[in-house]
Amino acid sequence: MAQPAFDNLDGLCVNTIRTLAMDAVQKANSGHPGAPMGLAPVAYVLWNRFLNYDPKFPYWTNRDRFVLSNGHASMLLYSLVHLAGVVDRDEHNKPKDTPSLPMEQLKQFRQFGSRTPGHPEQEATSGIETTTGPLGQGVGNAVGMAIAQKWMAGYYGRPGFEKLFDHKVYAICGDGCMMEGVASEAASLAGHLKLNNLCLIYDDNGITIDGHTHLAFSEDVAKRFEAYGWDVLRVNDGNDTAGMAAALETFNSSATKPTLIVLKTVIGYGSPHKADTHAAHGEPLGPDEIKLTKKAYGWPEDSSFLVPDGVYGRFQDGIGKRGGAARAAWDKLFADYKAKHPDLATQIETLEQRDLPAGWDKDIPVFPADPKGLATRESSGQVLNAIAKNVPWIVGGSADLNPSTKTFMKFEGAGVFTAKTPAGRNIHFGVREHGMGAIMNGLALSNLKAYGSGFFIFSDYGRGALRLGAVMHIPVVYVFTHDSIGVGEDGPTHQPIEHLASLRAMPNMVVLRPGDANEVAEAYRYTVQQKHQPVTLVMTRQALPTLDRTKYAPAAGLQKGGYVLADAAGGKPDVILIGTGSEVSMVVEAYEKLTAEGVKARVVSLPSWELFEKQDQAYRDSVLPPAVTARVCVEMAAAFGWERYAGPTGAIIAMRSFGASAPLKDLMKHFGFSVENVLKVAREQLAKK
Repeated sequence: MAQPAFDNLDGLCVNTIRTLAMDAVQKANSGHPGAPMGLAPVAYVLWNRFLNYDPKFPYWTNRDRFVLSNGHASMLLYSLVHLAGVVDRDEHNKPKDTPSLPMEQLKQFRQFGSRTPGHPEQEATSGIETTTGPLGQGVGNAVGMAIAQKWMAGYYGRPGFEKLFDHKVYAICGDGCMMEGVASEAASLAGHLKLNNLCLIYDDNGITIDGHTHLAFSEDVAKRFEAYGWDVLRVNDGNDTAGMAAALETFNSSATKPTLIVLKTVIGYGSPHKADTHAAHGEPLGPDEIKLTKKAYGWPEDSSFLVPDGVYGRFQDGIGKRGGAARAAWDKLFADYKAKHPDLATQIETLEQRDLPAGWDKDIPVFPADPKGLATRESSGQVLNAIAKNVPWIVGGSADLNPSTKTFMKFEGAGVFTAKTPAGRNIHFGVREHGMGAIMNGLALSNLKAYGSGFFIFSDYGRGALRLGAVMHIPVVYVFTHDSIGVGEDGPTHQPIEHLASLRAMPNMVVLRPGDANEVAEAYRYTVQQKHQPVTLVMTRQALPTLDRTKYAPAAGLQKGGYVLADAAGGKPDVILIGTGSEVSMVVEAYEKLTAEGVKARVVSLPSWELFEKQDQAYRDSVLPPAVTARVCVEMAAAFGWERYAGPTGAIIAMRSFGASAPLKDLMKHFGFSVENVLKVAREQLAKK
């Protein structure tokens, strides 16, 4: 590899990034120094010469986005944030006067409570755009951010204000990202959509944890991306800063497609003995190796966390001045826009705070009682459309299942997002569940209200992205339909069983399984208001009766996760029937029969365990009195977890297999989901008293 083509101060900056990474990993005795060492020149060139980003206002709307998809190289990003002087932010993302990452935070790398965790975390640290670590996710996030920029420009752009939303999205990824399917899914869609605002820098260093990539990876990545519809540029030397600058200039000036820059680097560059080894990739170099490496850099061998004179100033003169000027010019442009288009400017300000416009819920329907009713996927589509027409920044779609999930926005002006119609609200994600989830996270991180849909069974395919949305506390919305053995003839491969339990086990995820159309309306009312809470809405394929709310409790009880839907006279039941989703109407019918027999019964609708558990103990005990131990829980899913509500002696009617292929009525009879079986089990419970 050639020596860096820098002036002396540039070289000091690059080697400062390298040595900070080495020192932090060594102090923590944990981490990955190799990738930051190899990537330091390109990262420095990108940040200090190209990135339009104001460190003093790190969350201004039109900033360029930078994503480190290979999140194990986190010290690269932390060093950049520190050296650039990125400031901290308050709860509204407004800048504070204190630095995001003072030197003390670099010294606390990978320690409890620090702002420098092992992989970048968006919530922990100002200046980090997204949480990365699982490889390939950042590529999908970057695609989502690029779509968001195109949509904002398409929807809110007006003549004379073309620069209101013209920022770029840059992402660095590695060999592992290129092997993960989620990155391929997202990159394929990005090429189809011609996202010429997206630049992906591929760190082609030929190393994975197992060893050289030749062990398992020999494809021509450049040709693959060309086939996706990307422009591909090559820089054959990671220290060729002039070549990298030229490639970035080409992207900025003439890109008509997304751009992939294939960058050849040496992992652990400068380390005399450990380059191209596992140690340089996944372990500290060790004190002796660090001294030798620093000697190779012309660095004081015994120094630690050294930032030489002039380094901070070079960043201030680069990204600091350029970003500050770009942000100030944008502020003036937005003020002019606001004077000319005040209503649109108000919308932009509202969405940036993840707030909602006045009257957003005015058209949410109230569904009349109907014994035939609607599938909750049908009522879901109606409610989604009623809300989305009043919240312009609701954007989303499905993994090729809009006709089945009923999530297509049909109102006038909704449109479809394409390269030619970037103001469209409907996104066709294709059969790419995992890519869809990662892209949704990028959309939500850009403050759009993002939703995605598919069959519930295929939540498995998107789980990595779904989990990261929960880790980041971002308000992505999943609308999963075909939620049970109600899928019928499609059989076990399409019948979700363990999925409710699995998502309920996920911290920070709210799962809502509404029992009729009016519970669907309330589920959306809760969901759309969330600013920091991902929500999974779980809907049926089959029709469910719409309950008579003049007879039964209002559906607003859903907001508390669980509520008494129907009760015994005097409010003192002998048996409690608990259901969610499609099983609620079944237990209501059983309740009516028991009541006619003189049995004191109660029905509890429990659409969200998470929301119910957030209520105080007094409320929960009022719904499920501890003294009433005769209980029957009914759900067409795995029994796992229901013990907490059934109690030690209660009964659980649930699935204990993967289902079968047959008409729904036959499946329900076979697996015990019938009013007759609920009555039988309830009577058995009463007999124990």
